[in-house]
Amino acid sequence: MANHYRTVQEVSSLSGVSVRTLHHYHKIGLLLPTEMTAAGYRLYDNAALQRLQNILLFRELQFPLREIKSILDNPDFDTKEALAQQIHLLELQRSHIEELIAFARTVQKEGVNHMDFTAFGKTEFSQYAQEVRERWGSTSAYQEYQQKTQHSTPQEQEKTGQQLLFLLASLGTLRHLSPTEHTVQEKVAELQGFITEHYYTCTNEILGSLGQMYLADRRMRDNIDRAGGDGTAEFASRAIAAYVK
Repeated sequence: MANHYRTVQEVSSLSGVSVRTLHHYHKIGLLLPTEMTAAGYRLYDNAALQRLQNILLFRELQFPLREIKSILDNPDFDTKEALAQQIHLLELQRSHIEELIAFARTVQKEGVNHMDFTAFGKTEFSQYAQEVRERWGSTSAYQEYQQKTQHSTPQEQEKTGQQLLFLLASLGTLRHLSPTEHTVQEKVAELQGFITEHYYTCTNEILGSLGQMYLADRRMRDNIDRAGGDGTAEFASRAIAAYVK
């Protein structure tokens, strides 16, 4: 048994996850022990550790625990496919962090008076927001966006753009489900709420138009698919279409 099972303390030491957190995961059904001894000790096998790895990767990508549980409990969940999607998102994060590190090193070398803000510039994805504004011109949504962002720094706008991309890419992890599935529709509702909070009031009509744009705009589609895996943009568009009905 010692070769196949680990106690909660051993899992904590191996993973860096606190015992308290592992107990919480057990309580909410996110990570169940493989066995419970007569004395009440939790024991975990390799399959449980693999699930824990998935949990931690999704947590690094800012997925809520309830959503992680729904994803991992789905009978059609594909570990290999999910890992590929997670890698896409992590690579996106790494690219942005590497740019910031290079910028910080340049400042360190040349002094704090070095003025170069390219590391904080908008990514290609976040530029889509600008394209949307240009298409809408002087609409109330555009005016609302101007009001909400007039005091935002370039860094804050960049972070918001990254978060929007992560939300869209996270739909890619659910594309094995029907677009009308409750979990998928919750994610679309989260996307709509995020746009409303950070950009403009995202009515169902506006959200439906955005969903069509995610698929029709080739650059936008390619970037969403690159972040969430092939087919993510199409799935997001279908899920949004189902939501706005």
